[in-house]
Amino acid sequence: MTLERTIAEINEKIQQQKAVVWTVGELKARVADVGITQAAQEVDVITTGSFEPVESTGAMINLGHTDPPIKVRQCWLDGVPAYAGLGAVDIYLGATATAQVEHSKHSETHLPGDLEREIRGNSSIPDRGGGHVIADLIAGQGIRLQATGYATDCYPRTSLEATISRDTINQFYLFNPRTLYQNFIVGVNGGEQLLYTYLGPLQPRLGNAVYSNAGAFSPLLNDPDLEVVGIGTKVFLGGGIGYMSWEGTQHFPRQKRLKNRTPIGPAATVALIGDAKQMSPDWVRGCYFKNYGPSMMLGIGVPFPVLNERVVANCAIADQDIVAPVMDFSIPRRVRPTFGLVTYAQLKSGQIEIEGKKVRTAPLASLYRSAQVAQTLKNWIKAGQFTLTEPVAPIPGDRDFLAQDRWGSKIDLG
Repeated sequence: MTLERTIAEINEKIQQQKAVVWTVGELKARVADVGITQAAQEVDVITTGSFEPVESTGAMINLGHTDPPIKVRQCWLDGVPAYAGLGAVDIYLGATATAQVEHSKHSETHLPGDLEREIRGNSSIPDRGGGHVIADLIAGQGIRLQATGYATDCYPRTSLEATISRDTINQFYLFNPRTLYQNFIVGVNGGEQLLYTYLGPLQPRLGNAVYSNAGAFSPLLNDPDLEVVGIGTKVFLGGGIGYMSWEGTQHFPRQKRLKNRTPIGPAATVALIGDAKQMSPDWVRGCYFKNYGPSMMLGIGVPFPVLNERVVANCAIADQDIVAPVMDFSIPRRVRPTFGLVTYAQLKSGQIEIEGKKVRTAPLASLYRSAQVAQTLKNWIKAGQFTLTEPVAPIPGDRDFLAQDRWGSKIDLG
């Protein structure tokens, strides 16, 4: 008999605390024992998890109106600039924003006096950024707010200094324009100098290799054609509840794929949104990459309802069946030389071979914490605390990746 389930049927079992829920690791092990058909009959929901740095993320914050009111046009939280080109007291704080400010003779940036001295006296890349401030707010800590604006009839106030916290602001939610990369690259350095990159330090002369994706345990590699998830899918986000809100930036579903439909490099991405006031500092942490800049570690968990056998077949994918390209960061170009493809089984073994040389490997994502996310989400579902949602629209599958190479040469605008 062909297996067919609905999300409504699965949710009814969840609410009765009768749903069978496995992490994706448990699913892969069970399939190895009994096969796809039997495993699909036994399980209702499969949980996946990720805990890794996310650069394209940040927080929307509504500060609340002052008396007299201010129209905030420039804003700093613990010295980190937030974007204020929105409503009067709406700001967006990016995870990679830093207190370092570029200046020129044409600059019209005006900073509060003490903040100007603090920032302009530091020419190095600060090790604290927006991700740290967001994590501190989620942890309930007080954050120094400094803001300036220009006087209008509606908003006569021109400056503001205060201490804010999670409990003294209105809306505070994460909006992540790009998360959950469906596969990524492996970084190496074939040059003679140590390189500091968004993958961390890359040792010269192929001294190490860093991969950032969790391979067979990565959420979107277990749904390669995005048949189960979509806009409106509920997820575990930072220890709270979030939703897939749109395709992510740099979404590239047309990436070349293997016969098992997994992409050979960076492919699909999704945008996520969720209430930061529900989140936990256990799953949202500021981080710093030496000589590169600050970022944020974020826990994300995606549940897959077992609607049919195909869901289980996709989630049964193994590390030896997924590949990633090895890219040489010593060439500072958008299109870098590649040393070919390696499997995630090779990467997770601790070393790969490049041109006859054995190169040690390390993950950027925390594989242990990623598994904890999947386990936590499993516990929530088994306890009836997390039900599933029907997507309201699919994630587009027809996006190409457009580069800006044309800006490298003169353009005739006539």
